[in-house]
Amino acid sequence: MTGVQLVRRLFAPNRAHSILLVLAGAFLAWEVAVLIFKPPIFLLPPPSLVLGLLLDDIPFYANHARHTLGACLFGFAVALVVGVFAAVGIVYSRVLENTLYTLLVALNSIPKIALAPLFIIWMGSGTASRVAISATIALWAIVIDTVLGLRSVDPEMLDMARSMRATRLQVLYRIRLPNALPSLFAGMKVAISMALVGVIVGEFVTSEAGLGYTILSAQGTFNIPMVFVAIILLGVLGTVLFYAVDLIERLVIPWHVSHRGGAAAPTTTPSV
Repeated sequence: MTGVQLVRRLFAPNRAHSILLVLAGAFLAWEVAVLIFKPPIFLLPPPSLVLGLLLDDIPFYANHARHTLGACLFGFAVALVVGVFAAVGIVYSRVLENTLYTLLVALNSIPKIALAPLFIIWMGSGTASRVAISATIALWAIVIDTVLGLRSVDPEMLDMARSMRATRLQVLYRIRLPNALPSLFAGMKVAISMALVGVIVGEFVTSEAGLGYTILSAQGTFNIPMVFVAIILLGVLGTVLFYAVDLIERLVIPWHVSHRGGAAAPTTTPSV
C-alpha cells in the first residue's frame, strides 16, 4: 500500500457515521418542523413522542420486528436460491428462456397485493404465506440481474474455454458465475428491500404478529404515534438489511471496480 492510499484509507469518511448523521439530521428537521408548524398529533406526531413510545415498550416492538425480519430473510433466501437456478436455466436453455422468462415477466406485471389472497388460501394465514409473497416479489430482481451478469461475459473468454475443451459446467462455475457476481449482488440489494415489502403486504392481508400487523392495529384505534414507530422500525430494518448485503458484497468481490474507493490502479499487470 502506497502512502497516498494509506492516507486515503485513514481519512475516508466512515459509512456508519455518515448514516447516523443523515438519520439524526432527518429527525432533527422533523422535530423542528413540528415545533414550527404545530400540526395535530393525529396527523404528524413529533419524533420525540415516537421515540418515547418505542422506549416505553421495547419488548413489544422487538417481538413484532422479529416476526417481520424472520419472514423477510426466509423469503429472500428462497428468492435467491430459486432466482439463481432459474437464471442459469434461462441462459443455458432456449426453451426456458421462451417459457419461464415470459412467465416471470407476466408475473411481475401483476400487482402483488392481488396475489396475496391466493397465497393465503393456498398456504393458510401463517408464516408460509408471507414468505411466499416475499419471495415472489424479490424473485424478479434476482433473476433479471443474474441473467444479465451470466450473459455479460467476454466472448473471447468463452472461445478460449471452448478451445481448452472446458465443459459447460466448468464454464459456468469458473467464468460465468464469477463474472455475474456484481450483477447478482446488485439484484440482491433490490431484492432484500422488496422482500421486506412482500412481508408487509402479507401482514396487511392477514397476520397476528409483525410490524405490518402493528400498523393495522394502530390504524384501527387511530394511534398514529404507534404507526410511526412501526414505520421507523421498518425503515431501520430495510437500511440495515441493504447495507448488510453491501458488506457481504465487499467481502466477496473486493476486486470489483465499485469497491476500489478511488484508489490508484496497479501500475503492473497481474500475472494470469
